Amino acid sequence: MKVSLFVTCLADVFYPGVGKDVIEILEKNGCEVDFPQAQTCCGQPAYNSGYHKKTKDVAKHMIRTFDHADYVVTPSGSCGAMIHEYSHLFEDDPVWKEKANTLAKKTFEFTQFLVDVLKKDDIGAIFNKKATYHTSCHMTRLLGVKDAPMKLLENVEGLEFASLPNKETCCGFGGTFSVKMMPISEQMVNEKIEHIEETEAEVLIGADCGCLMNIGGRIERQGKPIKVMHIAQVLNSKQ
Repeated sequence: MKVSLFVTCLADVFYPGVGKDVIEILEKNGCEVDFPQAQTCCGQPAYNSGYHKKTKDVAKHMIRTFDHADYVVTPSGSCGAMIHEYSHLFEDDPVWKEKANTLAKKTFEFTQFLVDVLKKDDIGAIFNKKATYHTSCHMTRLLGVKDAPMKLLENVEGLEFASLPNKETCCGFGGTFSVKMMPISEQMVNEKIEHIEETEAEVLIGADCGCLMNIGGRIERQGKPIKVMHIAQVLNSKQ
């Protein structure tokens, strides 16, 4: 099975190890992975800010970049959801709308691809820590991916899992929201950290680098002894 990695801006710049873990897991499970060098930002910041005309240029570029791919896999539910939004940009352009729909149909969030396409819910991971899991908004509400991460984490040997109270609430990142509404965003992430502390978890696991950057940054500023990890890092662990 041939898979193209859409690594996303945040993973590329801030969490390159996540991309490496994703590739290693996919290859260990029989996939041939390529990395299209022409890939860029998916256009979500511009789209969410109302610059839809500019976003169309980005969308067309990404559609062309992944035109060759059998499957596109991304370690971000948020960016994966943006790919699925492309068709809305081209409501008045049937040619590009069809191309956008084609890309959306073959684009999957990482855990979604493992469970729903590869039919794998046990990756052979070993992780001897107590952890909780943050459900990111775009991944659960826009992509509808809720069960896949849990199925994978349930089969991680040694993992002591604690359910996160009020897990459905936003962490306050929301992309440009955290910039435009910083005081509100700060209170939201503080509340999220309070719930994480209630679980007494050593590690917070997530599937979206944006949420992890937001929560992890605040945890670091507060001096909390909680490690933040992407689910790919946990699934690629052997200790």
